[in-house]
Amino acid sequence: MNMKKCVFLDRDGVINIDDVNYTYKVEQFVLVAGVKEALQLLHDKGYLLVLITNQSGIAKGIYTHEDVTKCHDYMHELTGSLIDDIYYSPYHQTTTNSLGRKPGSLLFEKAIAKHDIDISQSYMVGDRGRDLVPARKLGLKTVHIHEEGHPVEQADYIAKDLLDAARWIVRESSK
Repeated sequence: MNMKKCVFLDRDGVINIDDVNYTYKVEQFVLVAGVKEALQLLHDKGYLLVLITNQSGIAKGIYTHEDVTKCHDYMHELTGSLIDDIYYSPYHQTTTNSLGRKPGSLLFEKAIAKHDIDISQSYMVGDRGRDLVPARKLGLKTVHIHEEGHPVEQADYIAKDLLDAARWIVRESSK
């Protein structure tokens, strides 16, 4: 069996600039500097790239599935379609206790099964603790993109941005 190595990615705060009022309009969707270069580096090193994101604004009635799809289509346009698959949770803890919502691990487990991912060679890059909790539970290595003013989370590496994270992953995997 030929299992794949993977980098799981959070969206808001990792791929695009996070907006406390949600990023759900294409006009608001701005890539973090270095994202396309980081994705290309990981892609060129043979990593499957899977986005796993909470989109609780859907459950709150702030935006729709269609809005999320438009943002993801635009993200693909900006990044050269380097992200191989996308999983998102439309739920919020005030409406349901879905295991698909991070820190639940269901979306990770679905991706692992669908793509035959080798977790021992895979990573999760996120900017919040809820991104890293399911990754640690499943045995993935973790990278925390630390934003000033937020707590530093327990992770295998603390990065300043996705490009820093990608360079570390490449170094770490070549040991």
